[in-house]
Amino acid sequence: MKTNLTLAAAFAAATPLAAMDLASQYQAEPHLSPLPRTDAERSRIGAVTSPATDFTAPEPFEDLPAGAATVRARPDDEAFSQHSANLSFEQELEFKLGNGLFKKIWVFSPASTKASDGLGPLYNARSCQRCHLKDGRGHVPEQPEYASTSMFLRVSVPGPVPPELQEIGDYFGTAPDPNYGTQLQDFSAPGITPEYTLQVAYEEFEVALNGDETATLRRPSYTAANLGYGPLDRGAMLSPRVAPPMIGLGLLEAIPAADIFAHADEEDADGDGISGRANLVWSQEFNRIMLGRFGLKAGMATVHEQSASAFSGDIGISTPLFPAHAGECTGRQAACQTAPHGGGDSRETEIDQPNMDLVAFYSRNLGVPARRGTSDPQVLRGKQVFYKAGCPACHVPKYVTHRLQDRPEQSFQLIWPYTDLLLHDMGEALADNRPEGRATGREWRTAPLWGIGLTQQVSPRATFLHDGRARTLLEAVLWHGGEAEAAKTRVVELPPEDRAALITFLESL
Repeated sequence: MKTNLTLAAAFAAATPLAAMDLASQYQAEPHLSPLPRTDAERSRIGAVTSPATDFTAPEPFEDLPAGAATVRARPDDEAFSQHSANLSFEQELEFKLGNGLFKKIWVFSPASTKASDGLGPLYNARSCQRCHLKDGRGHVPEQPEYASTSMFLRVSVPGPVPPELQEIGDYFGTAPDPNYGTQLQDFSAPGITPEYTLQVAYEEFEVALNGDETATLRRPSYTAANLGYGPLDRGAMLSPRVAPPMIGLGLLEAIPAADIFAHADEEDADGDGISGRANLVWSQEFNRIMLGRFGLKAGMATVHEQSASAFSGDIGISTPLFPAHAGECTGRQAACQTAPHGGGDSRETEIDQPNMDLVAFYSRNLGVPARRGTSDPQVLRGKQVFYKAGCPACHVPKYVTHRLQDRPEQSFQLIWPYTDLLLHDMGEALADNRPEGRATGREWRTAPLWGIGLTQQVSPRATFLHDGRARTLLEAVLWHGGEAEAAKTRVVELPPEDRAALITFLESL
């Protein structure tokens, strides 16, 4: 990555959290209203979520990765844009209203359309949908001057640990870049200078695979070009981010925190080389430390807070949770701070809480498509390879969600997201050298795999990993390192027919 950074290496490793029982201290889930599980339920859940041992046939309910919320697998680019199958008629209407807000094209202030003005003044996209294309993944710039609306650079500098987070001994203190804030925006209102232009270059190289096969990977280099407000801070740390898919978020939010913490093994007590760690973050929504679940480094605790943060940072729209009308503008960007905005009317902020609730409902209830070909011998063979390679150590296949009093659509569902939602050291090749919460510069949250086989059907230009460097699923696997190095090596050493079966299995998810 081309930056003027010199301090990023200082964040390459974390200090262990001194003898704190994370599971007992940070299991609070104020965003949910769960009922306690009975001993009988815990026993049933333990049995149904145990790892697969028979690969001659699908497991019960494996066709339904989101339980009763699963939707049919459409053959077109709308595959990720359906509502959960178990919504009531009234909830379907709520979903459609949220969909309209998710797709809404915001305009600059002042405008006659008061309900839609307030864009920017600096922004990355004019709507949520323009980042999450068809509710799926974004894509990377294709040529040097291409203006990306679904990829940007996050930025931070070393800073103090906030007082409310000092009890977490290995929390990384960071601060916004003084000139540019916490992310770089490449679009702006008339008369205001954009912050930068994102440029990406690739260096291709070959990787030898067993069976006289090879794969070509591309190593990216990122440049924050045409900086509009002076140089980045000397200690600035940049991290490229491609917008992730939106499906199944409400179900991930409904997984019991205790079940996520149960997969953490910070000191690798079992000696398997996998040391999943929970990110712990400050929730602006609930004014407390919570388990991070969302974002590429699990930096957000809830769907609502993630959505509100994106309105502020990506579109420059104020919300009750992030009420700054200038969005992500810094104090050094005078024209941005004094530009017209769309707040101050009866809504107070540019999007009000009732509409934010609709966006959050929509985001929670984008349906996960049904599996395809679960009985296919090639898929079953690939599933066995997936297990033998050790992939389920991080990509945990299944959970049962909380029994919820107020969200029946996510309540007590057997789901198959293939993630532990924990942080893992993915090696130097994937490191961004930018910490976030407890996440080091080498750690990323395990990405959910459900729906991954439909990614390029939904958006043909979509690619994989946090920065879109991988053009295929095999390339994504071959970039794994760190804790996943042993699993990646097993894939490299597979006979070609087993490697092909593994990809077929992933494409069925």
